[in-house]
Amino acid sequence: MKSAYLDAFSGLSGDMIVGAILDAGAQFSELEQAVARLGLRGYRLSTRRKPVSGIEALKFEVEVSEPQPERHFGEIRAMIERAGLPPAVRANAIAIFAALAEAEARVHRTTPEEVHFHEVGAVDSIIDIVGVAWGFDQLGVDHILVSTLPMGTGFAKSRHGVIPVPAPATTELLSGFPVVLNDGPSEMVTPTGAAIVKALARPASSRFVFEVERIGYGAGTKDFSDRPNVLRLMIGQEPASMTTDEVIEISANIDDLNPQIYDHLGELLFAAGARDVTLTPTIMKKGRPGVTLSVLADLGLRDRIASIIFNETTTIGLRFHPMARLKLERRLIEVQTRFGPIRVKVSGGATPSTIAPEYEDCRRVAAEHNAPLKLVIEEAAAAARRILA
Repeated sequence: MKSAYLDAFSGLSGDMIVGAILDAGAQFSELEQAVARLGLRGYRLSTRRKPVSGIEALKFEVEVSEPQPERHFGEIRAMIERAGLPPAVRANAIAIFAALAEAEARVHRTTPEEVHFHEVGAVDSIIDIVGVAWGFDQLGVDHILVSTLPMGTGFAKSRHGVIPVPAPATTELLSGFPVVLNDGPSEMVTPTGAAIVKALARPASSRFVFEVERIGYGAGTKDFSDRPNVLRLMIGQEPASMTTDEVIEISANIDDLNPQIYDHLGELLFAAGARDVTLTPTIMKKGRPGVTLSVLADLGLRDRIASIIFNETTTIGLRFHPMARLKLERRLIEVQTRFGPIRVKVSGGATPSTIAPEYEDCRRVAAEHNAPLKLVIEEAAAAARRILA
C-alpha cells in the first residue's frame, strides 16, 4: 500500500506540507484549479525554489491581497462541501478543520460550531488545508505516518495575545503523538500542521520497513542555525500484509472486586478508547485466586484509562509500559447474503489470511430471519471468499 512519511525533524506547517507534496510530483496547475473551486477571493498562489543547507526545497506561498472575514467551522465546512472536490479530498479537508475546531473549543471552553477561526480561518490556511487533502489524493497515498515532532520553545503572538509555544491548540491536537518538548528555537509545529497530523496521520514506529519511491522537500519560512527548516516527505510502500504501531499496556492484579463489575468496567474502557481489554485468572499471594486486568490503549490515553480503573475497581496501583505491535493489514468489506448485507473483516493483504464476519451483524440478521447463527456466519464468510478469490 502506498504511504507517505512526514520526516518532520524541523517541525511542520500547512505550507511546508503542500510544498513537499508539490515537490514530490503533484501538479501546481491542478492545485490552482482545485483551490479555485472554493470561491475564495483576494489571493495569489506561487512556488519557488529555496536552497536550504544545500537542499533545493520548494516554497509554497499564498499572497493575500484583500481583507478576509473571520469564519466559523460551519462556514468553512459549507464552502468545502459545495466546491465540487473529489469525495476523499472533501472528507479529509473537513476532518482537518473538525479536529482543529474541537481543539480550539477545548482551549476556549466552548463548542466547535462556536469557534471563531482567526489565523486558521484566513485564506492562506484554508488553502493550505485543502491543498494538503488534495495533494495526498493526487499522489495516491493510502496512509500517512509522521515522525516524532519537535515542539519548540518561547512565545508567539496571536489574535488573543501572547501565547506559549507550543500553542494551546497545537498541544491539544498532538495528544497521543510522540513529541520532544523544548526542542527548536521557536514555534516548530503550527496549529494547521498539528490539525493535519491529527486528522490524517498516525505516529511512525521508531523503526519500520519502508520502500522509498520518491522524496519531496517543502521549505519553511524561518531560518534556523541548528537544522535546515524543511519538511522531508517520503512516498513509498509499507509491507502490504503487516503494519506496526506503538501502544501502552496498563495492568493490575485484583482479588477483591465483585465479578459483576467487570462487564461494566470493560464497557467504560472501550468507550474511552481502549484497543483491547482482557481478564486472566491468576493466583496471588497467600494462594488467593484473582484476576489480572490488562488494557491496551494509545500512548496518550494512559491517564484517562488509569482514572477509570482506579474509580471502578479496588486496585490501588497499576503497572504500565509501552509496547510495539505487529499486525496484519485489515479492512471491512460488505457482502450480500440471502439474509441481507453483512460486514466482514478481512486481514492479511491482497491474499487474506483471515476472513471474519462481524459478529453483531450476523447475530442481528440471524434474529431477524430466525436462522441459526452459525449458518449466517458460514454464508457471510463464503460470500467474502467468492469476492476475494
